[in-house]
Amino acid sequence: MSLKEQIKKNPMFRYLMVLTIASTAGLQIWRTLFNNFAVEVAHLGGNHVGIIQGVREVPGFLALLAIFLLKLIAEHKLSALSILILGLGVGLTGFFPSFTGLIVTTLIMSFGFHYYETTNQSLTLQYFDRQTSPWVFGKIRSISAASNIVAGLFIYLLTYLLSYRNLYLTGGLFIVFIALWALLQDPVDKNLPVQHKKMIVKKKYWLYYALTFLAGARRQIFVAFAVFLLVKKFQFSIREVTVLFIVNNTINYFLSPLIGKAIIRFGERKVLSVEYFSLIFIFLAYAFVQNRWVIALLYILDHIFFNFAIAIRTYFQKIGDPKDIAPTMAFGFTVNHIAAVFIPVLGGLLWMLDYKIPFLFGAVLSVLSLSLIQLIRTSKKPEQARS
Repeated sequence: MSLKEQIKKNPMFRYLMVLTIASTAGLQIWRTLFNNFAVEVAHLGGNHVGIIQGVREVPGFLALLAIFLLKLIAEHKLSALSILILGLGVGLTGFFPSFTGLIVTTLIMSFGFHYYETTNQSLTLQYFDRQTSPWVFGKIRSISAASNIVAGLFIYLLTYLLSYRNLYLTGGLFIVFIALWALLQDPVDKNLPVQHKKMIVKKKYWLYYALTFLAGARRQIFVAFAVFLLVKKFQFSIREVTVLFIVNNTINYFLSPLIGKAIIRFGERKVLSVEYFSLIFIFLAYAFVQNRWVIALLYILDHIFFNFAIAIRTYFQKIGDPKDIAPTMAFGFTVNHIAAVFIPVLGGLLWMLDYKIPFLFGAVLSVLSLSLIQLIRTSKKPEQARS
């Protein structure tokens, strides 16, 4: 039996794949419908939408609280419960078309999504060793890309038949159904190290924390300003942005597992060096290129490089204590979202001075990341694969 077949027979692999489909589809349904629902049904203004989008990041910043929840509930059960909460948040959105209602349902949805992402990363590192976890992370990204496409087609087709309320409700019920299935599963391997159930912050993990923070800052520049550049400066229509979205997810469906294999073969330092060396030029090109199709290509390349970030987590797997995985992933998720608190606001103010400044700042962050990545040192000692 090949190593890939052994991985696929691991109950936790199937468990995480199914929950990832629910998580990705739920966020995609909420995100795709949100702006139109907020304007057409809730009659909100740009200031309201901006506040709600900021509120959406708060649960990511509070992900470290998951550490304390693990004292009350097993981690795989917390994953399923998080998906249940995500489904409830999505399903209820259409019933509360007001500023206050959308803040509440957005928080519910976002707590579910972010806490699942935290436990998903943790469980992957616990159940799959350093020789297999990069491939598993890549496969999870691949499944996420496919789920995004299916969710997009679901919305495109059913907008002709269902109201916003029923679209949200249908998607939410689908996610809740998957969560109920997961709550009845038991994919646990009782031979694995028991995780610490307290906050763990260690000096020897400083490089992981720094790279995680910088990755979060880079993500916020991309999320907040890349698409805005396409629309504001280059007049991309919603159809053109949708085509880019489909192209991105189709490429990532096929490419993500290959990125995982590249990490296994070449190591984290080389793969991350390629990412940030390339991002320096991508951010500079965002600032200075004037051709809309070159900008579209940059957007696709930028999106591809998102997947390289799994190497930061597999780097931690190689240097960390196995009992530190769950609390460190939770703390790392919070560190990653610190930038979400101030980067969009700061970048927006800088954009008003000159749209190039946020992207030049992104290039500077990429140079700093590339420098820190050269400090990565990992043991080459092989592990026995977990089955």
